[in-house]
This record gives sequence, structure tokens and C-alpha cells, in this order.
Amino acid sequence: MKIGLVCPYDFVFPGGVSRHVTNLERHFTQMGHEVKVIAPASKRVNEFGDRFIRIGTPVAIPASDSIIRITISLHLAPTIKKMLAQEKFDLIHLHEPFMPMLCSAVLRFSDTVNVGTFHAAQGKPGYNWGRPISSWMLEYRRRHLHGHIAVSVPAMKYAQSYVPADYEIIPNGVDIHKFRPDTRPLEQYMDGKLNIVFLSRLEFRKGANYLLKAFLEIKRQMPNTRLLICGSGTALRKRYETWVRRNRLQDVIFTGMVSEQDIPRYYRTADIFCLPATGKESFGLILIEAMATGRPIVATNIPGYASVVTHGEEGLLVPPMTVKPLTDALLTLLNNKDLRDRMGQKGVITAQKYAWEGIANRVFNYYQKTIDKVHGKAG
Repeated sequence: MKIGLVCPYDFVFPGGVSRHVTNLERHFTQMGHEVKVIAPASKRVNEFGDRFIRIGTPVAIPASDSIIRITISLHLAPTIKKMLAQEKFDLIHLHEPFMPMLCSAVLRFSDTVNVGTFHAAQGKPGYNWGRPISSWMLEYRRRHLHGHIAVSVPAMKYAQSYVPADYEIIPNGVDIHKFRPDTRPLEQYMDGKLNIVFLSRLEFRKGANYLLKAFLEIKRQMPNTRLLICGSGTALRKRYETWVRRNRLQDVIFTGMVSEQDIPRYYRTADIFCLPATGKESFGLILIEAMATGRPIVATNIPGYASVVTHGEEGLLVPPMTVKPLTDALLTLLNNKDLRDRMGQKGVITAQKYAWEGIANRVFNYYQKTIDKVHGKAG
């Protein structure tokens, strides 16, 4: 089968959707299919060779307490039409299919079978930009989408409010060969201190400010602890660093962006992995990655995270945007190594359910079901 995977976001900039697409491409190629990735890119993408088709130059746009990097050019139509005519895909899989401009334009001009995966739980543009002016365009493109996948129940509920349809829930996957419990930790942090690791983009919705406030109390009670804040975000990093200095808080390390090869090592360096996001998370991919390395979790009890972490099993879930419950949960695990080990072992078992081999097969089976439906072969 010839498959086109369309990602609306800058493929150079790391993110959950681009990683999802990358893993699908790798597994489908290994299965013997011809696969092309179509995305905007801020610079050359070498990883895929001629299997990558660059369309559009992304720009950074504030959205949903975050920054998205998409192309907003109104002049993509000729390039997209030419690409579709040349490639003649059997199926096109669009990620966030109504996201302007690339995905929505590909969907508009595609004359093959189209499947969309909806990743967002709330707040992403593409559904509600320009309403009601764009409502007729949404309805037009909705009729061109033959299959609907959501990565979680929260993502499905959000998408259904704009795009009523039957959805197949197929979660994000994790590379269990990359994220392993026998990964070597980072030696410089293995000095006897207990490490709490936060790894995500530094955005308000990721909740690092609540973690810093919690660590202020933790440090008073347990001096032999360290907090590693890992992730990109220059403006917030400066604000957080200023707060740390003003409060004379020791053993807080801001690492900046972590390379792909070092991410598993940071997870494994953690005695506890903590991600206290405030909401708007459709899935807990980062949590599953940390679980796959055998690390216990402390996270917020929001739908996207609660769909992958069971409180008291792989970790502890606390109310979002609260400091004391977060502090108490972290102290509970910091003071109980047996509990940390037990939750870490449970996390490894749970993460196996999300192995990419199985997820890719489920996606491909859905492709085949959708193709059969479109061509009248389904019963």
C-alpha cells in the first residue's frame, strides 16, 4: 500500500504528533509499504531521505497556552495538487486533519481514501478558527474524511463536538526498545540524592511552577533531593530561574532541551517522574515513556493522564493546579523506596500495551477496514 502521512506541525521541532508520525512511518516501511511523510519544516529534514515531502514554511503561533508551528501560507494549493498527482497515494492519513493550512488543504484536494487522527483534547485551532465563516468549509472537508481515529476518549469527545462520526480509539505508541528499564542513568546525577525529573516543554499548562513550589517544601523536609527541569522554553525558564534564586532554592537544575538519545537516560535518572500539567492533555505519552523505563509517576488527575496512569498502581495522581497534594504525593514516594520500585515495575508492564508494533498494526487494520468501506467491500 502507498501511504501518505501528513503532519501539520514543523517536523524539525520535537513534538508528540511528529513523533507519532515518525514511528508510524518506520513501522509501515518495515512492514513493506511505501510511505511518504508530508509536513512543513523550518530546515532540511534528512532522516527520511526522499520519503519526506516538505510543503510550507512554519511560523510560531500562540494557541491554547502553547505555541504551535504551522504553515499559514495561502498559496500551497498548486504544490499540493502537483504532489498528489505525482504520488497517487492509496490512502492519506492526516494528523489533526482540519488544522490549517497543510492538512486542511490536502484533505480538500485529495481524491483518495482519507483517514484522520485527532490528537487534541481541547483548544487546538482548526475546528473553531473563523467560525461561523468557516463552518461550510468544515462540513465540506468532513465529508472528505472517510475514517476517524482518536488517541484517547478525551480526544474523541472533543473531536465529536465538532466532527460527529464513529471513532476508532487507537492510542499513541511507545518505543519499548528505546525506553527500557535497563537504560543507563546519567552518572553526574547518581550521587545519592533522590532525583525528581520533569521533562516537557516549559509552558504554563505543563505546571512546572506548581512543581517548583512543591519542591520548596520538599527541600525543607528532605535536603537530599534534587529537581531536574528538562525542556525548551526560554522565556519561562528565565522566570522560573529568577523565582528559584529569590527563594534561595538549591538543587534545581534547568537542562534546556534534551536530545532524543538522552531522553530515556533522564527518565531512568529519575527516582520519580513528575508532570503536573494543568489540563488540555489528550494523552500521557511522556508518562508512558517514563513508565517503560521503570519509573514511578506523580502527575495530575486530568482525563488524558488518568487514561494511562491508574492512581496507586503506576503512580499517584493529584488535583491539577494545587501545591500541597502534589507535595504530599512526592513526599510519599520519596520516603518509600519499596513503593517506588513496585510502581515502577507495574509501569513497565502497563507500557507494553502501548508498544508501537501493536499500535501500528491496529492503525493499518483500520486503514484496510476504511478502504473496504469506501470501495463497498464492507458488510
